[in-house]
Amino acid sequence: MDKKLPTNAKVIVIGGGIAGCSVAYHLAKYGWKDTILLERDQLTSGTTWHAAGLVGQLGASSTITRLRKYSLNLYKELEKKTGLSTGLKQNGAITVASTPERLQELLRQATAAQLFDVNVEAVSKKRIKELYPVINDEDILGGVYMPEDGQADPVGVTNVLAKAAKMEGAQIFEKTPVEKILVKDKKVVGVQTKFGKIDCEYVVIATGMWSRQIGEDIDVSIPLYPNEHFYIITEPLDKLPKNLPVLRDYNSCLYLKEDAGKMLVGIFEPNAKPAFKEKGLVPEDFSFGEFPDDFDHFEPYLEKSFQRLPLLKTAGIRKFFSGPESFTPDTQYLLGETPEVNNLFTCCGFNSIGIASSGGAGRVTAEWMINGYMSEDLFSLDIKRFQKFHSSKKFIMERVTETLGDLYGMHWPYKQHKTSRDQRLLPYHDELKKAGACFGVSGEYERPMWYALNGEKPEYKYSFEYQNWYPSVEFETKNTVANVGLYELSPFSKYEIRGRAAHSELQRICTANIKNEVGRSTYTQMLNEAGGIETDLTVICIDKNHFRIISSAATRTHDKTHIKKHITTNLEFNDITDDLVCLGIFGPKSRNLITKISKDDFTNETFKFGTGKFVTIGTQKVWVQRLSYVGELGFEIYINNKDAIEIYQLIVKEGKNHNLSHCGSHAMDTMRMESGFLHWGHDISPEENQYEAGLNFAISYKKKENFIGKKNLLKIKSKKLDRRFIMLSLMDSDPGQPLLLHEEPIYLNDKVIGSTTSGNYSFNYSKNLSFGYVKSEYSNEELAKMNLYIEVAKKKYLLKVEVNPLKDKQARYL
Repeated sequence: MDKKLPTNAKVIVIGGGIAGCSVAYHLAKYGWKDTILLERDQLTSGTTWHAAGLVGQLGASSTITRLRKYSLNLYKELEKKTGLSTGLKQNGAITVASTPERLQELLRQATAAQLFDVNVEAVSKKRIKELYPVINDEDILGGVYMPEDGQADPVGVTNVLAKAAKMEGAQIFEKTPVEKILVKDKKVVGVQTKFGKIDCEYVVIATGMWSRQIGEDIDVSIPLYPNEHFYIITEPLDKLPKNLPVLRDYNSCLYLKEDAGKMLVGIFEPNAKPAFKEKGLVPEDFSFGEFPDDFDHFEPYLEKSFQRLPLLKTAGIRKFFSGPESFTPDTQYLLGETPEVNNLFTCCGFNSIGIASSGGAGRVTAEWMINGYMSEDLFSLDIKRFQKFHSSKKFIMERVTETLGDLYGMHWPYKQHKTSRDQRLLPYHDELKKAGACFGVSGEYERPMWYALNGEKPEYKYSFEYQNWYPSVEFETKNTVANVGLYELSPFSKYEIRGRAAHSELQRICTANIKNEVGRSTYTQMLNEAGGIETDLTVICIDKNHFRIISSAATRTHDKTHIKKHITTNLEFNDITDDLVCLGIFGPKSRNLITKISKDDFTNETFKFGTGKFVTIGTQKVWVQRLSYVGELGFEIYINNKDAIEIYQLIVKEGKNHNLSHCGSHAMDTMRMESGFLHWGHDISPEENQYEAGLNFAISYKKKENFIGKKNLLKIKSKKLDRRFIMLSLMDSDPGQPLLLHEEPIYLNDKVIGSTTSGNYSFNYSKNLSFGYVKSEYSNEELAKMNLYIEVAKKKYLLKVEVNPLKDKQARYL
């Protein structure tokens, strides 16, 4: 019998797993009652049904910790509201460390968790044995204990969310597969089901491992792919204590969960197995599906579980499970609006932690849709952090073999992936390699991170303390200040806007007064309606009605989407990132160098800071602009790809006469902090406004155009700031002692007043630097006279407030 479906709705949520039900609940709760969830088979039939059901709050980043804490509280609240059981058991969780590096990582995460009032205790070997009497603790150094963590029934949690969604007015239809998402003029208009068409304004793809295929059908990139995930369930064990905490042993790739007298042993291993490898497609009818046993793959980890819990050696195996779980290129979720289609949102890619994550992910998805923007920093989870190539089968099927293991692998600072590399090489890549470059990934590009000295191997040796590339950064930064450094800037995003309305449109989407004069540049931000910072960029006028925008490499898709969404369609917009390479020469000898390879005039009188012009270098016409992210005198040279090797070689050859050094991204990041320059994604995001960040110099209220966010920015301006940017250094500064990164709590005496956003060691000033934000009634100048501390891995260090940037800004104006 044909099913009678509504013919229209505000929102269609596709997918009846835990994520889809969470989105439907939150949308209806927040007022969008006209929400319909469509499930192709039964609720939970994709991958939710076989989840291990771990509900842990502590994540590898503060963003994930915050969402997971919300999930736990939500499930408890809705259990009471619906009268259904989630099977939630808050029997706690322990993560053990058997190496000093792992203990350092856990203590850093536990320290950051304090920022969100997540109860995490650092525990000794003795305390671990008390909490988990059957553990073999011979090699354990310590760990962390989360008393409020636990486990839940995945089907139970999903049913609770589904019932709560219906109670709020949402409708749910099972056995209703969506055949196609309908798009017109790059905007969602409806869905086609086998029972008919439903018109709608919004669609949410919460279809787990099918999401990439569903997106591909309408030319939308959703970079995830399923691996085979393994666990066993033992026969009942007589000597197994009841209500043991969940145990995680990352170094052995294991998680262990006691359940009704039996033990579940699961793994997140390196060199994972991609699922459905033959065709690279998830079958549409794969419901409650499992794969054949692969005991050979699982056995080495089973052996490790015997070592950790000796009582398992004699246990019988009741169930060997192998089923699909989807993973993303960086083990972070895929949330937010897709760049290709307006009003099409994703809520998927949970990398096997969907039960713990979906409550929070559903909330932020609903808020994002209803408001049209986010007021918290979610870029690390935003689908727009990726580019089109990330969802190609070639890339994603190789990458997920690594990312499943990353879940329990060491979360090293500056870690680089090994799989799916060399996606885009610079024209002079081999020359950079010969110069000693250690490459990292920046967007699609292989980009030099640092250059090895004295014949050393250009390879990272990862550490939470002193970095093996510090000698390189010391040489590169000091030589830039004394002589001249050559920096690779090609991965920075580059867009061009042309048309009669180009300037007025830029005035409307940018906060600064954009200079409408050929060769003049403007540093600016773009905001959302709430006044949060959406982009941080430089706009330069190349010609009449022709502007170029430069922004960060990591935000290429994000920034492009924001700009295209807010400018009128009668303008010509082009992403020219891959059309031009960009080399930066910075330092006091940069002017002498460029003068030797060009007949143009680069004197201060004719080529002022913040301007650009076409010049001839060698035999080629190139655009050069006098800007500097490292805070020194310098020039950015934009070159057509075909001319890149010629000009690179000219610079290097002449550079020998000026003590030129190749310099990597770590040197640039260190020097931008010495100069007090902020970085979008670390120091600024939609969570901050320009007054908090000290960027109000980039606001023009005088221009006639009302820029996006102006109304709320004026309200912010009229109120007293309760949170603001601060620059800090350690009183006792040694490189890597400690290694300052981000998300470290900042204390005034014994009270947390903020957290850090960036960290680096400056060899030019012999200081451990940190940027961050504080909430305090005292000004930064007043705080400079008080006792401030930073906490790293449960240890506090005395701070100095740097009221002004370390570097004198006059250097770049010479």
